[in-house]
Amino acid sequence: MKPIVICGPTASGKTELALALAKRTDGIIISADSRQVYTHLTAGTAKPQGVWQNGAYWVEGIPYHLVDFLNVTDTFNAGAFVARALEITAQYPGRQIIFAGGTGMYLHAYFVGMDTLPASTPQTRELLTRLLEKEGKEGLHARLAEKDPASAAAIPAGNVQRTMRALELCLLTGKPASQLRTGVFHTLPNPAQSAFVYLNWDRTALNARIQTRTENIFDPMCAETQTLLNQGTPADVPALKSLGYPQAVAYLQGQLTRTQAVEQIALLTRQYAKRQRTWFNRYTQALVLELQTPQNFDLKNITKDILRFSASI
Repeated sequence: MKPIVICGPTASGKTELALALAKRTDGIIISADSRQVYTHLTAGTAKPQGVWQNGAYWVEGIPYHLVDFLNVTDTFNAGAFVARALEITAQYPGRQIIFAGGTGMYLHAYFVGMDTLPASTPQTRELLTRLLEKEGKEGLHARLAEKDPASAAAIPAGNVQRTMRALELCLLTGKPASQLRTGVFHTLPNPAQSAFVYLNWDRTALNARIQTRTENIFDPMCAETQTLLNQGTPADVPALKSLGYPQAVAYLQGQLTRTQAVEQIALLTRQYAKRQRTWFNRYTQALVLELQTPQNFDLKNITKDILRFSASI
């Protein structure tokens, strides 16, 4: 029984569909969302409401894994996701495994593979952080262009995180980061081993869903952010750098009005959804569900279509 993968942009209904599919198949769900891993962050990450029981997080009677387990000061990456997901799938022989999430790198690493690269070190991160403070993101990118022109050409100067990682790999290995890539990034998942399903909402409809969700979650997101700050959590911990939380912090500190914060979050979410669409559009083997209106999001019919698709490939 091959895993079913529900993917797509943020606010497209992946969680809702995964739960409906799990109930229909007696399946279990593995979240592929880089933000839902954190405890104490629920509203802003659209984490499904559940309860911890017998060592598992349960949502509507379904085991829902890889959510709500990581401290906000910790980090999580694709390698850790693969290791944990393999452990989880081994616990459920014969059960339908359903992956749901929009973090494309996690799904790609699990179903295709990833390059094994050296981990960050405190020394290199400190060095690069000092360079960033001294020279800015443009100066940091210029240094990358000197050491690794191919990586610099592929990474926008504004993407500080990727620029720092590429420079770090140069420092750790003595080789350009571009020479360490094997090309596995461009390989597609094997349809004989997985059934990918992509929720392709009409852009106007998706933007409306994003706007509505942003307005609905903003106040509870600020409440959970304030709780963390009151507990002494620094505003720059990994979790509070997640989409929307810097704006919540700025609002709480009086740097943005509520309207400004909501508008910024909605804009950043739309931009993130665009990047997700670009990522998943290359998965040509996926079942693409075209969704124009809320009426198209008929869970009963969609789950039937997904199960037929999974059985046919």
